[in-house]
Amino acid sequence: MPALRRRISAVLIASQILGGLGVATGIALATVLAQEVGGTEALAGLAPTATVAGTALLSMPLAALMTARGRRPGLVLAYLIGAVGAGVVVVAAVMDSFPLLLVGMAGFGAGSSANLQARFAAADLAEPERRGRAISTVVWATTIGAVLGPNIAAPAGRSVSGLGIPATAGPFLWAAGVFLVSAVLVAVLLRPDPLLTARALAAGEEGASGDRSLRAGVRAVRASPQARLALVTVAVSHTAMVSIMSMTPVALSHHGAGIPLIGLVISGHIAGMYAFSPAMGWLSDRLGRLPVIGLAVGLLACAALLAGTAGASHGRTATGLFLLGLGWSAGLVSGSALLTDSVPAVTRAAVQGLSDLTMNTAAGIGGMAAGVIVAQAGYGWLNVVGACLLLPLAALAAGRSLRRAA
Repeated sequence: MPALRRRISAVLIASQILGGLGVATGIALATVLAQEVGGTEALAGLAPTATVAGTALLSMPLAALMTARGRRPGLVLAYLIGAVGAGVVVVAAVMDSFPLLLVGMAGFGAGSSANLQARFAAADLAEPERRGRAISTVVWATTIGAVLGPNIAAPAGRSVSGLGIPATAGPFLWAAGVFLVSAVLVAVLLRPDPLLTARALAAGEEGASGDRSLRAGVRAVRASPQARLALVTVAVSHTAMVSIMSMTPVALSHHGAGIPLIGLVISGHIAGMYAFSPAMGWLSDRLGRLPVIGLAVGLLACAALLAGTAGASHGRTATGLFLLGLGWSAGLVSGSALLTDSVPAVTRAAVQGLSDLTMNTAAGIGGMAAGVIVAQAGYGWLNVVGACLLLPLAALAAGRSLRRAA
């Protein structure tokens, strides 16, 4: 079993690096491409919104497939849809069709769905006391692709100059190729399927296979206070992060920051999100899920305080965004581990799909609301709203801790 765990983890890490590379390469110039095709800055923000919407909408169908047939078919299909979506984006750019562009961006979001589901695949065969570290290792692998992706966007654009494809669409052509490689890698090497293997082991221990339907997954969440807390943790952490991060470049530019400085701040934020996830996994396993959820609340609150009161202090904003990434990492890793702990093996895929649907839907709404809040009240008030989102999570986590202590 240890050898199998290591092999499955290695395949997932490799696919996560490639998947992260594909997502980051395409998304780097998505808003610029949307502005070129749509003709106005007002439409540019719809491109990443369509991607988030696609990620959310595809979460449950992919979860249903994984529930029925295992992780491998679901991950392969997600990467293939992402590749097709990226190809549609390229066609839309050539045809100068904004509606088609949005359709392609929604399909492109399947690549993010695959990356999110890979963290749960890592936990399928992990020992309970090491689930946090198993999840965090796969999350950490995204760092490599996320850092490399934006840096190859420019050469990807230049590579299509003689093909009649706009340079801003070139990264999506490359992303399609990367997603296809990821699909082949998972299809060939992710054997035996980690979810099906975990189910077989659980059935042998429990003596029953159980109900694997999505409805059973919803019932499992309703029946488990810990699963509900985990779901809220992941959704709130992701929504607060996306809402504040998405409008930070605008706030920085209003205070005189140039593109290089904005890029540096966002890079620091991404480092906070991914680079320290192994530490969050270790803490989650050693100290427990609830203390790390509390750490996530504290880090996200400090991030909102620093960023919301930074004004023209770019260093203060950068510190706030770094802590925002750390808080997201703590919430995602501890929440994902707690969710896996809290439901039977037979319903895990359905519950995990519900988690991704919830977090991406909430984040999509939060991202759209963030622009309205900043336009009407300012960036500082956006951070106040982000901090207020943490209050229900803090109350749930505190209540759960008190019940356990009693």
